Amino acid sequence: MDRVKLCDQILLQKLHLLSNEVLRTNRGITERDMEEAFKQSIGYRAPRFFPQNDGILAIVYSAIFVVVLFIITPFLTGFLELALGMRCIVPNNYLIWEATRPVSNCDFCRGVDRPIILQNLTREEFHPYAYSSRPIIIKRAVSHWPAVRALNYTFLKDLYLKHPAALDNLHEDCQFLHFKSNFQTLRDVFRMSDERAEFRAGQQPWYVGWSNCNPAVLAELRKLYPKPHFLPDDAEMPNTDFVFLGYEQGAVMHIDYIPRLMWQAQLRGNKSWILAPTPECDAECRSFSFYVEPGDALLVDTRLWYHGTFIHSKGEFSLTIQSEYG
Repeated sequence: MDRVKLCDQILLQKLHLLSNEVLRTNRGITERDMEEAFKQSIGYRAPRFFPQNDGILAIVYSAIFVVVLFIITPFLTGFLELALGMRCIVPNNYLIWEATRPVSNCDFCRGVDRPIILQNLTREEFHPYAYSSRPIIIKRAVSHWPAVRALNYTFLKDLYLKHPAALDNLHEDCQFLHFKSNFQTLRDVFRMSDERAEFRAGQQPWYVGWSNCNPAVLAELRKLYPKPHFLPDDAEMPNTDFVFLGYEQGAVMHIDYIPRLMWQAQLRGNKSWILAPTPECDAECRSFSFYVEPGDALLVDTRLWYHGTFIHSKGEFSLTIQSEYG
């Protein structure tokens, strides 16, 4: 087992311990619940550096522990990376988000074992599915977009180098996701050699994603793809879209903490997906997998479904545009 998988398992084990503790109490989570669950997940034992009968000191040290816990939680990922000599694929606040996630109503996944597959359709035909939590694939829905032919690594590199300020994350909503790749920033991605960018023989695979927050870059990219024609009239496009591209690798299993539903347009290559219910629905629901092809549109409520992706065909380049609506 490689260190990436080991780290993923360590983190998932801690998350499940936290989640199970909340579910066991069958009530909302408090700060003390979170403290106790976290202590159990790391095998914490109270130090014996003050007398047991000194209640005041015990209260003081407990208060300090809670404060320190909430301060250091965003840095737990960095600690594990340092300890294991690599980077784990978990956002800074993921532990807090997961521990405080509301318990799911399993209606979203009960009886679901595959996506709904639709042929290209009109807005009116799509209306009954528009705000469903069921995974949906719309075949050939975006195959007419100029982005299918024009968008690739070289196009993106040239565009961003014309707008160098876009290479820097200027605010917290502008994310760069390295996944299992050894890139720290988007600037690193566009500095890689041509041999690795094209994944030639002997080169290391890579897969990254980022939100294009720069208005000039976003405007240029949206010339190549419109708002999907099947979305409702009142579905608004946000001020950021995501780009995902690379070879062989993909996103590890996770859930998204976003305000709206998600759509993806698969522009190049095939991409496989794995969906899994939330832990509290394991007894009633099941995991399943599927893949999308170039020109397909995919809609998944990633706020409910745990999901991971990988590039199915060895050596095949995948490029996807993602946005939200609601």
